[in-house]
Amino acid sequence: MSRKIVLATVFCLTSSLLPGQQQLRSDQPHDSGRSVTPAFEGWFANADGTYSILFGYFNRNMKQELDLPVGPGNKIEPGGPDQGQPTHFMTRRQWGVFTVTVPKDFGSKKIVWTIVANGVTTAIPAGLDPLWEVSPFLDTTGNTPPFIGFHEKGPFVQGPRGQSQTLSAAVGVPLELPVWVADDASVIPGAARPPAPPIVVTWEKFRGPGAMTLSEERPPVKDADFPLPPKTQAHGKATTKITFSEPGEYVLLVTANDWSGEGGHGVQCCWSNSQVRVSVK
Repeated sequence: MSRKIVLATVFCLTSSLLPGQQQLRSDQPHDSGRSVTPAFEGWFANADGTYSILFGYFNRNMKQELDLPVGPGNKIEPGGPDQGQPTHFMTRRQWGVFTVTVPKDFGSKKIVWTIVANGVTTAIPAGLDPLWEVSPFLDTTGNTPPFIGFHEKGPFVQGPRGQSQTLSAAVGVPLELPVWVADDASVIPGAARPPAPPIVVTWEKFRGPGAMTLSEERPPVKDADFPLPPKTQAHGKATTKITFSEPGEYVLLVTANDWSGEGGHGVQCCWSNSQVRVSVK
């Protein structure tokens, strides 16, 4: 299964580019002016019979973050253009940042995410080809993703679909963002535990009209007592504060990674996402 996943990821990154665009892969790094490539990470079945198609992206710029509003330059069709994709693009490779849910009878249909950035158009088709099926909740070594909760009593959710909460804030006034996390602290059988923290929490902008400032993009996970999800060993609370420059509707993405690292080292497990929607007055 892991070999199929890696092959699918490599294929999705190359097949989305037209022949004239493939040279971007071998260009020297640039701070700005380069494209953003959508990435089809794979798909997985949901308990209700629907399916989740998992997307990430690769911003080829070393420093330039881009804001690309939903529309002709940032669309998922058919059914869009808005299907929950980001409008703010962080630099470099961003793994599995959102999912699109498709119905039980989706069959052999495709959806296509198209991005136009710095004058370059890239697009990636996505569907339910069996070769692209992934297992984001359990890898081949038995590892599972961390749990994320917005309250100490939960609910706690794991995996890339995540959960969301809605908050309100005022321009220029810091808003506190706590999350409670827990993980099985699993490592490959026979391997030593890494020196890195067992859970790393990262916050980033997903959508929004203005700038935002985080007191810590990766706040440390500190000891905290709360009812733990089953079969977890490492746990704690991570808190950051965010300040908004302009009024409007924002979406923040919070990701919890375990020892497998960002993107699970390319094996599409084991990390968890959740979103915070903030109405800023």
